[in-house]
Amino acid sequence: MKKEYLIYKLSDEVKNTCKIPQEAFQKYGVKRGLRNEDGSGVLVGLTNIGNVVGYERGDDGKLKPCPGELYYRGYELDDLVSPLLKEKRFGFEEVAYLLLSGNLPDKEELNAFQELINENMPLDHRSIVHIIDLEGTDIMNILARCVLEMYTFDSNPDDISRDNLMRQSIELIARFPTIIAYAYNIFRHTVHGESLAIRHPRESNTIAENFLYMLKEDYTELEARMLDLLLIIQAEHGGGNNSTFTVRVTSSTRTDTYSSIAAGIGSLKGPLHGGANIKVINMFHHLKEVIKDWSNTDEIDTYLKRMLNKEAYDETGLIYGIGHAVYTMSDPRAVELKRLADDLAKEKGRESEYEFLKKIEEEGIKCVSEFRKTNKPICANLDFYSGFIYEMIGLPQEIFTPVFAMARIVGWSAHRIEELNFDSKRIIRPAYKNILDAQEYIPIGKR
Repeated sequence: MKKEYLIYKLSDEVKNTCKIPQEAFQKYGVKRGLRNEDGSGVLVGLTNIGNVVGYERGDDGKLKPCPGELYYRGYELDDLVSPLLKEKRFGFEEVAYLLLSGNLPDKEELNAFQELINENMPLDHRSIVHIIDLEGTDIMNILARCVLEMYTFDSNPDDISRDNLMRQSIELIARFPTIIAYAYNIFRHTVHGESLAIRHPRESNTIAENFLYMLKEDYTELEARMLDLLLIIQAEHGGGNNSTFTVRVTSSTRTDTYSSIAAGIGSLKGPLHGGANIKVINMFHHLKEVIKDWSNTDEIDTYLKRMLNKEAYDETGLIYGIGHAVYTMSDPRAVELKRLADDLAKEKGRESEYEFLKKIEEEGIKCVSEFRKTNKPICANLDFYSGFIYEMIGLPQEIFTPVFAMARIVGWSAHRIEELNFDSKRIIRPAYKNILDAQEYIPIGKR
């Protein structure tokens, strides 16, 4: 039997062996995707780190939409962001300190923390050579492999004491920007034949400034502040998001930090999670081409309805970036992004595109609601705007999701530390029910 045919035969057999009747999930009360019937998440744990609020539960037990809220260690996101924007101050390091420790730093603590981050940001020559050897087109895969290799360079990689976990977390937060910037520069050199530049991070820069400096050297203050804001609003999103839950599940086995974080990277890479912003920006580029009058509501609606009917674009029936698993009336992260996006669009001369994107959001929400025949509020999510903002900052698509990881490593680290330090330490082990009848063994000669 030819190997190619055997692969096809094995694959074809899976069509039947993977079939599970839909009614079986209801019969056994299985919460598919760990979701309840009303769409809310199944409660599987408790945390002191982040809180995602998209609805309220009324006295009748039913969910009621409300404006979206996101809390970091009990502080509402807007309360953290507003002072930074007002003072035109960078704040990702401050938020990282808060998420790791549970407390806001004073000036002395913040300065010491920033110095510690900057001390750990440079890579040694072995790591740089390794990134060069890892030539590839997927920066997320290179990031995951580099994280796993950090285990080799760590003198105490398996120690899960609180002090060691904090040390490893700070080193990961500091080195993610450097790994991503270097990996992309090498990709750009090997794939596109452009000059290879390896710039060392500067001690006086923030994480956002250093990343842009290492990536492209020249950047504006507004670009850096916009990236800083993006990092802040993507740093944490509760314990139930897929990648953070992956980190908590793997951490519950007492595996090493690098294996757990690499698993989180693999989860975030998926197009239904961290890769969603690329889906949105590609859709936006398509709409810019096919819609002639960007201000014509009827033309926009007509095409969006064709997309929902699987008659246009990629024929998936989706308008990417519209809707969220938790948020109903608004996604607070998208709300915060818009506060600086107008200024950035003006700086880059892309106001008309930004106005068109906001028009797609407005009409997209209306069209999806009409198509689904629902009165339930639907909002644009973070991904609807983040891709366009990444573009305005000058970031290429290859690092959209890695930059998400650069932010979320803070939340992952905080949740790993919490998982390994709360009182009841048990491996996370849910159940799957087998619904296949017992089979009688058939000797190989009679098959």
